[in-house]
Amino acid sequence: MADSRELRSRATIHAGGEWLAASSGATREILDPADASPFAVVAEGDEKDTDLAVAAARRAFDAGDWPHTPVAERAALLRRVAGLLVRDRETLGLLESRDAGKTVEEGRVDIDCVADAFRYFADLVAGEAPGRVVDAGSPDIHSVVVHEPVGVCAMITPWNYPLLQASWKIAPALAAGNTFVIKPSEITPMTTVALIDLLVEAGLPTGVANIVTGPGHTVGARLAEHPDVDLVSFTGGLISGTKVAQAAAVTVKKVALELGGKNPNVVFADACETEEGFDTAVDQALNAAFIHSGQVCSAGGRLIVEESVRERFVAELARRAQKIRLGRGTEDGVECGPLVSEQQRAKTEDFVASALAEGAELRCGGKRPEPSPRRPGSGYFYEPTVLDHCHREMRVVREEVFGPVLTVETFRTEDEAVALANDTEYGLAGAVWTADAGRARRVAGRLRHGTVWINDFHPYLPQAEWGGFGKSGVGRELGPAGLAEYRESKHVYQNLAPKPVRWFSG
Repeated sequence: MADSRELRSRATIHAGGEWLAASSGATREILDPADASPFAVVAEGDEKDTDLAVAAARRAFDAGDWPHTPVAERAALLRRVAGLLVRDRETLGLLESRDAGKTVEEGRVDIDCVADAFRYFADLVAGEAPGRVVDAGSPDIHSVVVHEPVGVCAMITPWNYPLLQASWKIAPALAAGNTFVIKPSEITPMTTVALIDLLVEAGLPTGVANIVTGPGHTVGARLAEHPDVDLVSFTGGLISGTKVAQAAAVTVKKVALELGGKNPNVVFADACETEEGFDTAVDQALNAAFIHSGQVCSAGGRLIVEESVRERFVAELARRAQKIRLGRGTEDGVECGPLVSEQQRAKTEDFVASALAEGAELRCGGKRPEPSPRRPGSGYFYEPTVLDHCHREMRVVREEVFGPVLTVETFRTEDEAVALANDTEYGLAGAVWTADAGRARRVAGRLRHGTVWINDFHPYLPQAEWGGFGKSGVGRELGPAGLAEYRESKHVYQNLAPKPVRWFSG
């Protein structure tokens, strides 16, 4: 696998079963965010390359066998892909680490989750009934609702979880019988390119899976507006997602958007009454905010803690945050890697500067770390940062940072905690920490977020829907609803005993 990937380092556009260079000949260097050094070269596709890939997907859907392949065979192929992912776990985990800057262990976990997604959707479609019978009130009527593939699916994925986010779209799309064109982030495309190889190895027919590596303003924009695309699924930022929706509206195609969040982590004092409870809540607050340097759409970047325990909680949180071991994700002992790019680090620095100007108190971090052998000065590192005494009017509290920054707000009553947690234009995920089971259920029921954790943060299940309220997006990924996104429902009504209606006298 490594050899073939190296040989095709410039030909990363896959259309109609062939690996191609960009029609313009343009290429892009992929940088390792740990030291800003190039480690791969990919094709820099444009609208012409996108049209070629869409045409291949269109032919494969309209004239190919995949949409009509029996469900059991489609499920078997997905399981073969899962097996290949397990086989290549180490190689892909390392590649994900170099691509996105995360630790190798995080990369390995991502590959496990990708394999789980393929298995889940294989099992889901294999276990379904062929259709839903509708009682029409007469033995002479046979009425059934069936589900058919949408058609050609365009997929636009982000840079923070390149392969995981791709799998959340590709697995259900293939399970439903669709063809697709995927555009990975132009700065982290390598594992998605590798996945196309695995799909081909698993026996996916020619033209079903297509990829165009290139920027959003050309490749992504063309996919969103393309008249031969039947669905566009986008994961990324709010501004880009709005543009995708506007472009897709012209052709009235189906749209699914996952646009991130500003996620509250609500800690009640009773969760901290015991030393074990306090230790767990602090530990999980660190995980919520600083896993993958905070570059997670569901990151718990807003700590909302009861006032009576705020000082003790924040002091311990800051103490532990200062001890997080930053470095190159491929090295042993590193707990947190760099940000993905210089642009992302500059954005994070700007958020911290604005927060301090607006009155926040810096408890730790807030700067680039000193260079070291495991932390090259050329890398995009930024220290885990805790900002205390924050409030809703601050930009850092309102907007998604996508960096290792945790803001602290306080509350006195349950109603105030809920109001703060819901005071966001997003609504992707949130958590509540309490030893009171009744309070846990009440607060979880009142939070306007698509996923709510009680005494935990970050876990997800492929069988449970993922998505958000408000400006966190439209539609759901994973679970039965995630499969339904890639299907059209059709009602087939059969009259077994037709006869004249005699509505008209003539």
